[in-house]
This record gives sequence, structure tokens and C-alpha cells, in this order.
Amino acid sequence: MWLLIAFIAVPMIEIGLFIQVGGFIGLWWTLLIVLGTAIAGAYLVRSQGRLALGQLQRSFGEMRDPTEPLAHGAMILFSGALLLTPGFFTDFIGFSLLVPAVRARVFNSIRARMTVQTFSTGQAHSQHQQHDPHGDIIESEFTELPDDDAPKGTSGWTKNQTPN
Repeated sequence: MWLLIAFIAVPMIEIGLFIQVGGFIGLWWTLLIVLGTAIAGAYLVRSQGRLALGQLQRSFGEMRDPTEPLAHGAMILFSGALLLTPGFFTDFIGFSLLVPAVRARVFNSIRARMTVQTFSTGQAHSQHQQHDPHGDIIESEFTELPDDDAPKGTSGWTKNQTPN
């Protein structure tokens, strides 16, 4: 229902703003402003997107929760779509989402309304398990076959070797 209202209300707001602004400053200045905000918005989205990508990579590198950098990246992407859409209302929302404080507030508002449940598969690792820090020990079992029970031909794991 809210999506339907947004699809009806946003174009109506944009049309009204175009009529008001165009009547006040003229058609060509209005079109120039719309084009200018699209170009400026594309530049700002690109620079903000690089910063968000750097934050995301740092969160992965430091093994931190990447939720906030991902959300900021999604909001920057959404603001880019809004800034490329002609209109004053969408430009206002798009430029607002490029402000880090606004994105943080939106993220905190959304996070407060969500409940996250986690699950895992497999066995939980015990702290008492012995672990080889170098990773070069492989435990296995083998059975030695007599020569007459040995398989004939190549196994496919080696190249150009024939059995002796």
C-alpha cells in the first residue's frame, strides 16, 4: 500500500515543483538546474561510494560486522538513482542520503525496527580441541597392499606415468 502511495505521490510532487520553479525562474534555468544536480550527484555518489567500499573492505579485513557499511553503500546507490531521476524532490532526498549523518540516522532507525536471528550449521568448535597452528599435519589411515593386489594402469592423478 505504501509503495502505491509513493508511486502516485512522488510524480505529483515533482510535477508541482516543476511548475512552481519553472514559473518562477523560467524553463531553461529549471532544466539547467535539473541537469546540474544530475551531474553533481553522479560525482558525489562516486566519491561517497568509494568511501563506503573502503569501509566495507576494512570491516571484512578486521572481521567486524559489515552490516552498517553495506547499508551505507545501499543508501548511496539509492541516492544515485534518485539524483539521476529528474526532479527537485528526488534530488533533495538523494542529496540528503549523501550526508553521512543522515545515513547513520536512517540506518539506526531501520535497525531499531528489525530483529535479527542467527543460525549455524555443523558442529560448534570447542575451545579444547587441539589445533595444529602450522596446518602441516594430516592424520590418516592406510593399508599396505601386496604387489599382486595393486591396481594396474594409471590412477589418473599422475601424468604420463606407466606402472612398473
